[in-house]
Amino acid sequence: MPANPRKNTLTAAVAVTGCLALAATLTGCGGSSAASDEKVVTVYSADGLKGENGDGWYDKVFKDFTAKTGIKVEYVEGGSGEVVQRAVREKANTQADVLVTLPPFIQQAGGKGLLAKYAPEGADQVDGADKGADGTWTSVVNNYFGFVYNKKELKTPPRTWQELLDGKYKNKLQYSTPGVAGDGTAVVVKAMHDFGGKQPAMDYLKKLQANNVGPSASTGKLAPKVDKGELLVANGDVQMNYAQSKDMPNLGIWFPKTEGGKPTSFALPYAAGLVKNAPHTANGKKLLDFMLATKQQQEVSAIGGGFSARGDVHATDENALALAKIMDGVEIFEPDWNDIDKNLQTYVDDWKTATGS
Repeated sequence: MPANPRKNTLTAAVAVTGCLALAATLTGCGGSSAASDEKVVTVYSADGLKGENGDGWYDKVFKDFTAKTGIKVEYVEGGSGEVVQRAVREKANTQADVLVTLPPFIQQAGGKGLLAKYAPEGADQVDGADKGADGTWTSVVNNYFGFVYNKKELKTPPRTWQELLDGKYKNKLQYSTPGVAGDGTAVVVKAMHDFGGKQPAMDYLKKLQANNVGPSASTGKLAPKVDKGELLVANGDVQMNYAQSKDMPNLGIWFPKTEGGKPTSFALPYAAGLVKNAPHTANGKKLLDFMLATKQQQEVSAIGGGFSARGDVHATDENALALAKIMDGVEIFEPDWNDIDKNLQTYVDDWKTATGS
């Protein structure tokens, strides 16, 4: 099972074509080759589905797709908000064919006119909450928000949000930056739900800041710190952290609750859309169809440690059973993503004010 660290800065990693990863800023690869080569499809994606050792779901899907079609996949990876912002900057000269990101950034991409209407084959088997009402995006891997803790240092996970205010977590707790990282934004979404509104959530996060190490544009980089004991607790998501736990034995997954409440989470799917005015629209459609095909969806848990986006795919592999156990007893709520998309900047600004970030 791969480790899938979320990158701090945008990096470009080309599956099959072998472009070197870039660690400072998101840049294109191979010059204008993608624009001139018909047998290419370019994917801009939030991180989490590509394996650290080339053994993630994306790695398998892209390899199989190229073997079947002869179309090479150029893969550009970054934070959920960052890949959208790059696509916005390139709107006059579109480079990406397929965009994959998390809510509310997929809604943001749609609102900015970045996505074309396209329903991949199999999209009729995806729940209505996991695809755009306007037909511009469809989830390809389902996932849930969560937290991680160090199982070696903490024999049992924390139970409540309130426990995280304890002094033993000072400089031993960190969460990724809301508005930049999808999982960081999810911290605010969950806190608003659990505490019953924006103001009580901000009041809590203000208190939590006393223990917080500080901002991080990367969620995936936090899990290794937790595994090593540099941190005791961090945010994450079930798919990524379950995959990471195969190589990080001290990593445990948990879900905060309020005093007297239940552990809660919400779906945080990898949502894919065809980019409007893409240089290789036909290839983009073929890749979206391929990712949502039954075989690839069966491999989501077995290889990627995630949940199939299709309701008619019922995986029974070892990972699927372990994932079901992790989610047992967790109350799932459905955020109002349209509201979050509309008010995201306000929520982020309020978080900055509350935490002094």
